[in-house]
Amino acid sequence: MTGLWAMGYGLRAGTLARLTWTARAACFALAIAVAGCASAPPASAPSGVPGVQQAQLQPEFWIAQATRPDSLILDANAIAAQNTKLRQLDRSVHDVEHLPATLTAADVNRWISSLSSRPEQALFDAQGREVNAQTLDELMTSINAEAVPASQSTRYGLVVRRADVRTFPTRLRVFSTPDNTDVDRFQESALFPGTPVAIVHASRDGQWWFVVSPLYAAWIEKNAVAEGSAAQVFGYTRKSPYLVVTGAKARTVYTPERPEVSDLQLEMGVRVPVVSDWPADKPVNGQHPYTAHVIELPYRAQDGSLSFTPALLPRTDDVAADYLPLTQSNVLRQGFKFLGERYGWGHSYNTRDCSGFVSEVYRSFGVQLPRNTRDQGVSPALNRIAFTADDTHEARLAILRQLHVGDLVYIPGHVMMVIGHDDQGLPYIIHDTTGISYRDGGGDIIRAHLNGVSVTQLVPLLVGDGQPMIDRIYSVQRIRR
Repeated sequence: MTGLWAMGYGLRAGTLARLTWTARAACFALAIAVAGCASAPPASAPSGVPGVQQAQLQPEFWIAQATRPDSLILDANAIAAQNTKLRQLDRSVHDVEHLPATLTAADVNRWISSLSSRPEQALFDAQGREVNAQTLDELMTSINAEAVPASQSTRYGLVVRRADVRTFPTRLRVFSTPDNTDVDRFQESALFPGTPVAIVHASRDGQWWFVVSPLYAAWIEKNAVAEGSAAQVFGYTRKSPYLVVTGAKARTVYTPERPEVSDLQLEMGVRVPVVSDWPADKPVNGQHPYTAHVIELPYRAQDGSLSFTPALLPRTDDVAADYLPLTQSNVLRQGFKFLGERYGWGHSYNTRDCSGFVSEVYRSFGVQLPRNTRDQGVSPALNRIAFTADDTHEARLAILRQLHVGDLVYIPGHVMMVIGHDDQGLPYIIHDTTGISYRDGGGDIIRAHLNGVSVTQLVPLLVGDGQPMIDRIYSVQRIRR
């Protein structure tokens, strides 16, 4: 992976549309690292990653270190206030429910053009062949920009299955180099069942919709969205009682009777209504409900309209009757539920990337974060510590020693979550990363693939050709008062 050891990346091709592809490549040429032991290791076997012992791969290790691990950081009212502030102040977040009743062509074209700009850098397909000009022309034509009406009524829908959102209305996977087919440059993110969206445009072939979701505006396959009224869509998001998925993933029970909601994947933090008055002895999709929760899920009818149906979610799945209390111990337990999951750029591979990882951990508490690192790191709605080039290495170290469990640390293109400190007060982190670099005992830089959610040290990490990573930190976001 030449020059792409980076981090969880966290920046998308579309969100960087205003930059040149050369600048993007420079951004992603950064490398992260973890170095050897900075303190006496715990009495347990080494993990194979320098500075990390097997005991440190359990949340209980870090909970035992924390001060007041079960004290509430923010209560439900404070979280709701912060989410409101996010919608009001953060321009990367969309208040979908309160979009104008009529959208102008300028509105729609602004959303589309900010994402689907013609690539300037060479791209390669899965066979290593350069994507030619004709293919790029066809992609630009597929946007169907000339069909955007002067004005249109705002239409709404609910996402009915986990679905990729893309830079262009295509499944074509493209890559920055012919020998790296892991990071699809047209993959933006993913949307999950029950997510409300505004449907603002259709591709030329009619198979894709451009949608505006609370955290992203991009192309999604049309068959992943069911269109309904605003009352249907937003009424569903407020239904009560409900369950919150608190495991890394949950899956509905398989059912041939209702394939639309069969074996459906639900991600951490997804909220689903409970059908509380379902008769105890009445089957759900051919199965007795006593071993499961009866939930309500949206599905797409044959005509594309929004409908709802009961489904079963096993009682063995990791769910809760409400969002979890935001405490240090819960932050640690939630983060470690993803430990070892493979890294997935833009939620590829049915997993997630660095910014998706921290977003879904915090979503299990009801806390909303912007989707991408660039927006998360500077969001005015959060409690931010900003760094500048004038901050010395020593000043940065002093701040890092004061960080709390759950604090989010940003360098260009990557986010890391603090989980605790060693006996010198230096932080450890959990993060979703493609790879690490570190200096061995002889001073040589070693690069290695992690390619998943990993625990590492922070201070010894390197970027580029050996610069300390902490000298590239530009922000810390604290989810607290």
